[in-house]
Amino acid sequence: MPVPVLLAALGALVVSLDSSVNIGLPAMAAAFGIGPGAIRWIIVCYVLTYAVTAFGAGLLADRLGPAQVFTAGLMVSGLAFAAYAAAPSFGLVLALRVVQGIGGGLVYGAAPALVTQSLPRERHGRGLGVMSVGLGAGLTAGPVIGGLLVGTFGWLSVFLFRAPLALALGALATTTLRTSRPGGAVPRMVAPGEILRAPVLTTALLAFLANYAQFAVWLLVPFYLVSVRAITPTLGGMLFTLTPLGTAAAAPVAGWAADRVRPHWPSTAGLLVEVAGLLIISRFTADSDLLSVMAGLALVGLGVGIFQVSNLAEMMAAFPRSQQGAAGGLAFLSRTLGSAVGVQVTAALFDARLAWGFIAAFRWAFLGAAAAAGLAVLLAAIPAFRARRGPAAAL
Repeated sequence: MPVPVLLAALGALVVSLDSSVNIGLPAMAAAFGIGPGAIRWIIVCYVLTYAVTAFGAGLLADRLGPAQVFTAGLMVSGLAFAAYAAAPSFGLVLALRVVQGIGGGLVYGAAPALVTQSLPRERHGRGLGVMSVGLGAGLTAGPVIGGLLVGTFGWLSVFLFRAPLALALGALATTTLRTSRPGGAVPRMVAPGEILRAPVLTTALLAFLANYAQFAVWLLVPFYLVSVRAITPTLGGMLFTLTPLGTAAAAPVAGWAADRVRPHWPSTAGLLVEVAGLLIISRFTADSDLLSVMAGLALVGLGVGIFQVSNLAEMMAAFPRSQQGAAGGLAFLSRTLGSAVGVQVTAALFDARLAWGFIAAFRWAFLGAAAAAGLAVLLAAIPAFRARRGPAAAL
């Protein structure tokens, strides 16, 4: 694979190591004297910021070149990670989560264009699959690393350990990536009409719903494992990795499939697998068999991995070469808006039933998540949506 593709994968890995924060949420909640509902702002401030930033970063990547935007994101992220050492209050932590979200959005928004502009069209799926492996690897390693760090050094360590990684990768990107736009493409701002097309809107909506549903796992499962099951943060982190590990394992195969069949078929299959995993999780109790717990978490990750690569390939194919930054930014905007809304609604559903007990509230929240993913399955499978697709724009 070309160097830009590998760097995009490494950048996605460093940013996605934010999954280490999730296993530390119970410790952070205890440190600041707040509950699961309030601690969601740790997720929301970060996710909402990089959702908006990712789209703007994509537009900048089309004008300046993805290498410059990508490198700037790594540097901003590294500085934000280091600054957590001087953030003793919950308010300051939330402010730094916003800064960190800007850095993450710059990386995520530029990374897909970095991939597609360095590969021929027939290999875009595989290249995006490699990038998604990096993302999935970060999501997988994060909970394990986070569990070890929280248990040994406390919650601040889940931020601080990433500072040297991001800064070092930023320095590497500075020396290895060219800053000009590949192919001499003329920059052109994407017009609203180019976004408000059925193929683009359908692809974006599916990404929104899939990630809406997935983030129930990221918000509530750490509390289930650590608080309800009384599992140590280290072991809880290892179990929690089954979701992102499934995502990482599915990405290469999904990328290969996206290059050979119409991407909506693996997208639909992935959504079905995600629904199955969410329904299994909704049945968890305080004494559920650990094999069932592992199966539910793994299936959600596997389904999301199959879906996301194919969905991203569809979004990139819907825009010409000169607008690959906008396409990648829009894809991550859709994902992260879904994640942010999913966290808010899931937390609200959970809080609304908490008087019934943790398990009852947990079940209610995951049934809501499964319903959202089920809606995505229906939308992906309706022939009318697919019949309205025109030929993809040539890249």
